[in-house]
Amino acid sequence: MKFATKAIHTGQEADLATGATIVPIYQTSTYTQQAPGQHKGYEYSRTANPTRTALEECMAALEGADYGLAFASGLAATISVMSLLSPGDHIVAGDDLYGGTYRLFDKVLRESNKLDFDYVDTTDPDSVERALRPETKMLWVETPTNPMLTLSNVSLLSEMAHERGAIVAVDNTFASPYFQQPLELGADIVVHSTTKYMGGHSDVVGGAVMTSNEELRERISFYQNAAGGVPGPFDAWIVLRGLKTLAVRMRQHEENALAVARFLQDHPQVATVNYPGLPSHPQHELAKRQMSGFSGMVSFTLKGGAEAAYAAVQKTEVFSFAESLGGVESLITHPATMTHAAIPKEQREVRGVTDGLLRLSVGIEDTEDLIADLKQAIGTG
Repeated sequence: MKFATKAIHTGQEADLATGATIVPIYQTSTYTQQAPGQHKGYEYSRTANPTRTALEECMAALEGADYGLAFASGLAATISVMSLLSPGDHIVAGDDLYGGTYRLFDKVLRESNKLDFDYVDTTDPDSVERALRPETKMLWVETPTNPMLTLSNVSLLSEMAHERGAIVAVDNTFASPYFQQPLELGADIVVHSTTKYMGGHSDVVGGAVMTSNEELRERISFYQNAAGGVPGPFDAWIVLRGLKTLAVRMRQHEENALAVARFLQDHPQVATVNYPGLPSHPQHELAKRQMSGFSGMVSFTLKGGAEAAYAAVQKTEVFSFAESLGGVESLITHPATMTHAAIPKEQREVRGVTDGLLRLSVGIEDTEDLIADLKQAIGTG
């Protein structure tokens, strides 16, 4: 089956009990058993729930994975992957990470789990190679990155890491499985915040881990049940509903984002524009090879710096000034004070996350309305 068909049908057969076409919300915590050790595949909803099972099967299919695991948030999914590691293990991670990931790595896992992190420019394979050590157990890659939209060569980095026995985990949230499938490129694990494009309507928080490695699946599944950071059946159902329109939504997100990026590129008040779909993007050729499209995220820096950025976010009318991304509605975010505030200023500014940077999650509204809104918010100069 093709992607759009999988999104609507995989794991979503008609309900055996009633014939319901749409997967029911199995709003139950427990399941009646016939006798000790005899049940119908479900015992307790922290361990498994039929609505969550449908979601996990569908997400796995969309990522080209054998296994999918759903979590209560993207960070819950991330920490389940980090549960594969032991104190003293070394992790190489990108230096242009989502602020919440950095906070989890540097302020929680470094302290409580005694994990050793090095942050490097993963767009530069030589930097990654220099950072890899005999005790390196994992390479964590975000591509495209949040918020600078840089890309890393997943195939090349996976080869390098695997030569040293390290696991490769890729945060695929910005691209979505519609535009990029890291497992096909050599990664071992894919992580998503399903809050974003997979849910697609800014009405649910969730996360996911996908892999085709049975051993990794078993270990992460054990942690999923033991730690209990799972979505409830209603949240699972909301994400599952969102997946049904993922293909058509992503096509419109991309079309609008490219139009917005082109507009910004020609605007006299804009210093830089970050969008992989622009030929001017430093990894544009890699994006064309590694991705089937460029997704709906754009970031840009205003020449007027913080003052201009603060003014712009208070003037937009179609773009809502809010955190998060990937919904049908357009959002504008100031990363330095919002999504990336946990990262020290000097560290984030090295990668371009300055006070003049704004991030757009370009929705599926009419393109002309989006451009008109940005035009009046930024001004003509």
